[in-house]
Formats: sequence, structure tokens, C-alpha cells
Amino acid sequence: MEGSKRSGSEISEIKEILEHMQRDVKRLIENCNQQQIELLVESSKKDFCNAFREYVRQDIQDNLEKSMVYSCHMREECQSRFTDFLEKNAGLIGQGDVSQEVIVKHQSELLGLAEEAPYKKCDKCFLEVNALFRKQIRLMRALRIYSSEKDQHEDLSCLSEKYMVNNVLGPLSNQQRLQILKSMATKTQTFSQLSELTGLKGGNLLFHLQKLTETDMILQRHERGDYMITEKGYSVLMALSELNCILSRKNIS
Repeated sequence: MEGSKRSGSEISEIKEILEHMQRDVKRLIENCNQQQIELLVESSKKDFCNAFREYVRQDIQDNLEKSMVYSCHMREECQSRFTDFLEKNAGLIGQGDVSQEVIVKHQSELLGLAEEAPYKKCDKCFLEVNALFRKQIRLMRALRIYSSEKDQHEDLSCLSEKYMVNNVLGPLSNQQRLQILKSMATKTQTFSQLSELTGLKGGNLLFHLQKLTETDMILQRHERGDYMITEKGYSVLMALSELNCILSRKNIS
């Protein structure tokens, strides 16, 4: 959770920098013709993306170095593979608009790496890699190059009661569905694994999986294939984890 707070703080700082840049550009626009404006915006966007991409690459090295399990004999090999994966994803920042399909493909690759993990302690490293991957996605959104992100205002008027109840609160109002979603945070799950985890059999388990699938919390990679968490499902799970910590602190105080 400490890493999540740090990531949130860094993203907020980036957004603040972008807002300052946008104000500067707005002032310059008053003294530019249309052609100059287009050149300015294109050049600025490229420079911003390159600067942030370098920041992300350094962030990868710093966080993997201090967060991965030190006592593991596979640390060096895994760190190299994680770095390659995260730097490939960071490379999207300088390529303009990023599609949902590309992000899903990279997410699937990360889950593939997690499936190859031989030890239980591997979860610690994959949680850090997953956190860095999500941080990169949030940065893409802040730069407005991730095509699935809509421009939203942090305003209660944007909170749709019907949508939240039908697509977030309803699907996760069941303890076993939340348990299913949580189990997919770092790896895919087979139907039999989920049955063993929840104690649900056959149609009963399928009913709960369909609830999560229909609301885009999870997806099945192919017919009869493993189940994996979606970006929406992961974001909701992290928001619930943050809320849980806040409420726990209030109860303690």
C-alpha cells in the first residue's frame, strides 16, 4: 500500500506539471497563428513524452532494485525479464495514441510471466511489477495518449448511481466474487482452482464468474481457458484496498 500511495503522489505531481504546461501553451496560443500552434503542440507533446519515458525507465530500475526478493537465486534473471517487459510497455509513451488492445496484450504477457513463477515468494516481485505496469498506464492517461481513457472531471455529478450499482457495487457485493477477483490480482486462475478456492461447484461457480465477466471485471482468455482480471477489475480492487486501509485507520483511531 505504501508503494500505491507513492505511485499516486507521483502521478499527481505529473498531472500538476502538465497543468502548468497547458497554461503556458494557452498563453502562447494568443500570439500564434494556426500553423505555429500545430507545430508547437506536436513538438511539445513529443518532448513531454520523451521526458516522461526517461523518468519511467529510471523508475523501473529504482523500484525493481529495492523491491524484489534479495535472497532468491533467480533475482538477476527475473529482474532482467521484468525490465525488458516494463521498458517495452514504457516505449508506448513516445508512440502517440495507445490502444486498449495493446494494453490487454501486455497485461496478458505479464500474466504469462507470472504463470511461470516457480516459488510462492515470487508473488512479492510480481506485485511490484504489476504496480509499475499500472503506474505506466496511469501516466499514459495523464498524458492523454491512452485511447480508452475519457476526459473526466473529479465531480460528484459524474458519479452515475445506476452504473456504479449495476457494474461495480452489485458484482462485488458477494464475498465469493470479491474473493475470486482478489485471487487474480497477480495470476490467472483455472475453473478448478477457483472451485477449490471458493468451495463452489459447477453451475454455482459459473454463475458468479458470469457476473464478473458481464461487468468486465474479469475475462476468459479463450473458450475453456484461464480467467484473468481486467484493467477495470484491477482498478476497482485497488480502490477497495485503499478504502479498506482508510476505514481501518479510522477504526483504530
